[in-house]
Amino acid sequence: MSKKAGLSASLIIALLLLLSACGSNGGSGESAKPGNATGTEAPSSGGKPQKTDELNVAFLSVTGTPPDLKAVEAEINKITTAKINVSVNLMPINYGAYAQQVNLMLTSNEKLDLIVVGSPFGFSSQVSRGQLLPLDELLDKHGSNIRKALDPVYLDASKVDGQIYGVTPVRDLATANGFTMRKDLADKHGIDAGKIKSLDDVEAALKIIKDKEPGITPLIPSGAGFSFLTSYSWNDGLGNGMGVLPGYDNGLQLVNSFESPEYAELLQRMRSWYEAGYLLKDASTNKSSQIELIKADRAFGYLSKLKPGFDAQESRSIGKEMVSAELSAPVSMTDHVLNIMWGIPRQADNPEASMKFLDLMYGDAELVNLLDWGIEGKHYVKVSDNVIKYPEGVTIMTNGYNLNMSWLFGNQFLAYVFEGEDPDIWQKMKEFNEQAVKSKAMGFTMDPESVKTEIAAVSNVIAQYYLVLETGSADPDKVLPQFNQKLKTAGLDKVIAEKQRQLDAWAKAEGGR
Repeated sequence: MSKKAGLSASLIIALLLLLSACGSNGGSGESAKPGNATGTEAPSSGGKPQKTDELNVAFLSVTGTPPDLKAVEAEINKITTAKINVSVNLMPINYGAYAQQVNLMLTSNEKLDLIVVGSPFGFSSQVSRGQLLPLDELLDKHGSNIRKALDPVYLDASKVDGQIYGVTPVRDLATANGFTMRKDLADKHGIDAGKIKSLDDVEAALKIIKDKEPGITPLIPSGAGFSFLTSYSWNDGLGNGMGVLPGYDNGLQLVNSFESPEYAELLQRMRSWYEAGYLLKDASTNKSSQIELIKADRAFGYLSKLKPGFDAQESRSIGKEMVSAELSAPVSMTDHVLNIMWGIPRQADNPEASMKFLDLMYGDAELVNLLDWGIEGKHYVKVSDNVIKYPEGVTIMTNGYNLNMSWLFGNQFLAYVFEGEDPDIWQKMKEFNEQAVKSKAMGFTMDPESVKTEIAAVSNVIAQYYLVLETGSADPDKVLPQFNQKLKTAGLDKVIAEKQRQLDAWAKAEGGR
């Protein structure tokens, strides 16, 4: 999505992991105060009062608490009270404080009925501590919209010991390797994105820019603190990259990617590009985003993770028209699903009411667009049936309901599209997800507890070496052997063996994948 139409899920994860410099203002960091009541009386069809369940719904926000939140909430409650006899108290929490604040609420048994969960927020630990409810029976009773909207493979990806604990939003659930570049320079020098299919083709384009555009760096990282390979995948890293599945399959046999021929070849390529002058020289210490570098006319392109609408998103963020070449088929992995989900806490007053509201977010377009964009006429106006824009005199900065996170609230494919976006974006996204290669380990999540000491030590070694190697700054012939020796000393082999043991047990439980 563009900044106008909403920040992407992948960007939020990058913000949470403190890797991206492309975030927006985080607001005050405070959440809306939770309600204390557990229910009010609403008239039933027979005239007798019926208890209305009141839900505290906590979710992350990159823009703090919108000024008009309560006005939007009131409109939402008109719908939910009439349809499922539920009202909600929306509790946006600043993304930087989200994990800590929610975990405090869970441990203190504070009233909490529906929350955003995911890998960056300690999902596995929350499940193991019994802080989240299994959702299978609730989905069977009240989850018809969810089951209709989500491919079962994505719903099952959150299973732990055979039970579902999270429901991912309907959104971009796959990515493809790509090379994104300035269209003006590509057109000027006859570089056709449609003919770029491999890293060899990318190299040819970089050479043209190097030779013909002095002062322009041909290739930059796709974000501040990223290597050139951060946005280029050839395996399923199964969460931490310590033991991977080459080709997203490999018969579920893990390999040490850092010792693989593929990794060595990629490092050699980065080194040769570095020596040829194709790469940003200070990439290993770079603090500028790809947006900042291209805006400043300092760079041509970057390796990227593609999805439908990506070029429009990047073009509006950068202020220059960008065009991408696709270097691989789309792929979907467990990480894509587990990064952002919804879960029901153990302390929920009425888990069935929580599930009813969650399910409504996957089937009711009016509810979805209230959550996404606010109140029609006040926060947006319609241009056509599914296209909207800001009202006259309103901007993203002055809009009173500026969450801009349509990827979060249930079924994004029910959301309106902002003027300037592709009106068919959701159909294209649906097809993209359906066509994606699914990793053979889709649904597997490692329990790190038994090797957490080794994982911490290995992570420290990776942090020491990966940027200098993956930016071409260091000679891999000399440095890669040192890196691998330190990984072994830190206990990488033990981590991979434990992950393989867990993966084998998972595959057996799944029917011998």
